[in-house]
Parts: sequence; structure tokens; C-alpha cells
Amino acid sequence: MISERYESAKKKYAQIGVDTDAAIEQLKKLPISMHCWQGDDVQGFENAGSLSGGIQATGNYPGKARTPEELMADIDKALSLIPGTHRINIHASYAVTNGKKVDRDEILPEHFAPWVEFAKERGLGLDFNPTYFSHPKAQNATLSSEDEEIRKFWVRHGQASLKIAEYFAKELGKPSLVNIWIPDGFKDIPADRTAPRARLKKSLDEILATDYDKSLVYVAVESKVFGIGLESYTVGSHEFYMNYAAKNNILCLLDNGHYHPTEMVSDKISSMLLFSDKMALHVTRGVRWDSDHVVLLDDETKEMAKEIVLNGCDRVLLALDFFDASINRIAAWVIGMRNMQKALLSAMLRPNDKLRQLQEERRFTELMMMQEEIKTYPMGDVWDYFCESQNVPVGMAWFDEVKKYENDVLLKR
Repeated sequence: MISERYESAKKKYAQIGVDTDAAIEQLKKLPISMHCWQGDDVQGFENAGSLSGGIQATGNYPGKARTPEELMADIDKALSLIPGTHRINIHASYAVTNGKKVDRDEILPEHFAPWVEFAKERGLGLDFNPTYFSHPKAQNATLSSEDEEIRKFWVRHGQASLKIAEYFAKELGKPSLVNIWIPDGFKDIPADRTAPRARLKKSLDEILATDYDKSLVYVAVESKVFGIGLESYTVGSHEFYMNYAAKNNILCLLDNGHYHPTEMVSDKISSMLLFSDKMALHVTRGVRWDSDHVVLLDDETKEMAKEIVLNGCDRVLLALDFFDASINRIAAWVIGMRNMQKALLSAMLRPNDKLRQLQEERRFTELMMMQEEIKTYPMGDVWDYFCESQNVPVGMAWFDEVKKYENDVLLKR
């Protein structure tokens, strides 16, 4: 039945010049970096207590992962329900130290060996994020701190992170992305905007001076417009990081929850890629603010996917970033990942060359007509066929497995 529906959809798409087989092959090879912190509400394994740095995970759904073993088991379950082969995005606070106290400027590759073994057995890649929040030395500021000892501590943390990512890449044979985000800023209007940014620039320079293999480790910097308690001024603004990345030949990471609600990251992607070979992207869903809701198959997600496909999927290092503690955490992963893949598939199933031609010829009536008509084309039948070919549940059937796992595993924690 699924094959029959696919063959019918294949013929319909062929009529507008779209090769569905090619789209499926392209999607199969496109990895998304799935964030480990959805599984435990960004707690990590340090027993650090409550979140800080303008971050909140709201809700108290049962079954949160409490140990590396539980988190990896939950990731396994989620990946079994998501088509394709992907990557895992890890924060430094998820170091496996076996009960030993290891501060963040002392983390070593060996503390992430279980993650490498996990990824190696499953053919996954790994990405890495230094954790500049939820730490006693992050109460006021990190890389922009006016306290030189605090600033140097966080520089060492960034330097250690580069070596860990290099270890990931060498062990797995796949480049690793290190993404630097800090929560530094002020609640009220600052007297001096320049000095904190000058210190941040100095810190980043010192981190990048570390000897690391640039062919194996991509470094990205991620901006944010504001955070809770940091409403008036963010040191790491978009303009700061965009210029810093361009000048230092590293990647600028755009998170679509980190801008004013009227700013669309989908509109920024083409501009970034005209001046850089690659960029990084975190896809989330902000509701009124950067609230990191689960990614939906909404208009902006589809527009970002369209820009990724049009500008070259290999040029955008794609990851998800949300943490919802109000619903089943594994379901949140699966919904978000599958929606991102659906958005990408939708973009791949557009007659993009024809649509470009209509725009270039300014045939705007025909362009609008065609873009609207293809919205009701049978993309769902192609998606179902893709899932079946990847041996993952089709349609809503995956949710039965999540509920069973919840009853058998999560509710017993």
C-alpha cells in the first residue's frame, strides 16, 4: 500500500520535474545533530543543581534521564524511530567522570570516551559545546568577565573543548563542530557596551590560539538577543559574532530563537552563505521569546529548510536545540527531528529550478500559483515511503513504541 501510494506520488511529482528517488537519497545522507540535553532538561552529570544563564526548562514530566546509561538508552530509543543516520550534540556538562569531581577547565577527552564508544557503535558523528552556564563561576559573566581569573578559567574551558572535539573527529572519522555560546550581559542599560565585548574578543582570540586540527574541528560562535535577567544587553550579539567569525575564518551559528520575533533566520541564510563557505544553524521554536519549544513543521522551519536545500545542504551544519520538560522527552526528540526532515524533504520536492526561472523572468502570477499548488502535493506519501525504506515506523505508529518504553522504562525511574 505504501509502495503503491509512493509510485503514484512519484508520477505526480515527475510531471513538474521533480525526481522523488533523488530527493529520498539526498535526505538519507543529510545528518541532523540531535541535542543530548532534551533528554534530561539540560541538567548534565555534574549535579550542579538549577539552571542559570537565562535558561529555563519548564515542566516535570516523569522519566527524566539521570545517568549516562539512561540518557544513552533514551537516545537509542529516539534514534530507532527517526529515519537516516545522524549526529549527537553534546554539552561539556555531560562529561562522564564516574563520580570524580572534574571542573570545567580540567575536562579531558577521556571524560567523553563513553560517548565516543556509543557513537562509534552506531555510526554517528559527535558535536561539542562548552558549557558556559550553571556553574559558580558563571554567576556574573564568563568570557567577558572583568575578573581576570574568572575570564581565564572560561578560556581554559574553551581550549579544552577544542581538544575534545578533535578527539571526537579523529576517533569517528568525521569532523566535529564546537559551538561557543555565552550568557553574558546586563539586566539594565549598560554604561559601557564596548569593554565587555573587547574582553570577549580577547578570550575568543586566546581560545582559537590553541593548537587544533582545523580540518577536523569547525568552530562556531552563537549570538543571542537577550536572556532572562539579561534583557537589556547581550555581549555576544549577532553583529559581534558575525564580524568576529568573518575576520577569523570560523563559522557563525544562527539560532532561530535568538533574534527579535520579527526577524526571520530563513532570510539570513542566503546572505551568510554568499560570504562564507559554511555556516551553522540551530533550529528551535520560540513562543514570544527564546523558549526552545519543540520544532514543528511550521512555515519558518520550512523556509529555513528551503534555504538550506537551495544553497547547498553540505554548507549548513544543522542541529536542533530545544528542551521541553512538559511532555515525553523521547517523543519531543522524535517529533522535532522528524519535522525537520519533513521540512527538508518538502524543500527537495519543490521544482526549484522552475521556480527560480519564474522569479528571474518576473512571472510572479505563475510563480505564486505554482508555489501554492505544490503545497497540496502528496509529500506525505513520499515521507512514508522514506520511513519504510529506513525501517522506522510509518505515520503515528512510532508513538506506540514511545508509550511502551514509557511504561516499561521511564515510569520505573
